[in-house]
Amino acid sequence: MADSSFDIVSKVDRQEVDNALNQTSKEIAQRFDFKNVGAHIGWTGEQIEMRANSEERVNAILDVFQGKLIKRSISLKSLDAGEPKASGKEYKIFASIQEGISQENAKKVSKIIRDEGPKGVKAQIQGDELRVSSKNRDDLQEVIALLKGKDLEFALQFVNYR
Repeated sequence: MADSSFDIVSKVDRQEVDNALNQTSKEIAQRFDFKNVGAHIGWTGEQIEMRANSEERVNAILDVFQGKLIKRSISLKSLDAGEPKASGKEYKIFASIQEGISQENAKKVSKIIRDEGPKGVKAQIQGDELRVSSKNRDDLQEVIALLKGKDLEFALQFVNYR
C-alpha cells in the first residue's frame, strides 16, 4: 500500500488581505476619532503602510486592520508589523505579510514531528513547505493535532491530504 501524505505550508490569500485592507480604509475614513488626523492605510509595493498624526492613532489603525484580518480567517502570525516611527509630522508603521516556511522553521517542525510524533512518520523539506508521509492515516491525523497544539511563531496550513 502506498504512503499517505499531506503538505504543511504557510500561505496567505492575498485577495483576503486586500479585502481586509480596503475594509480598514473605509472604516478609518468614516470613524469620528480618525477625522482630520491624516489617517491612511495602503499598499506601498509589497508592504502595507499605515500613517497618522500621532503614535496612538497609527496603533489604532493597526488594531482595526488586525481585527479585519481575524474576521477573514488570516492568522496574525503572518503579519509582521514594525514599530511606529516618526516621519516629519506624522507617524508610520510598515507591515509585511510573511509567506512560506523558512529552512530554520521547517527544521523545527521536522524535529517536533520526529521527537513527539508517532513512529514511522517521515517529514521532508521541499522548498518553502514540508511534506509529511506515513503508511498509517491515523498517524498523520496525530501529527496535525500535535502541530495545532504547538504555539509556533508562524502560521501553518495543512493541504494536499491524500
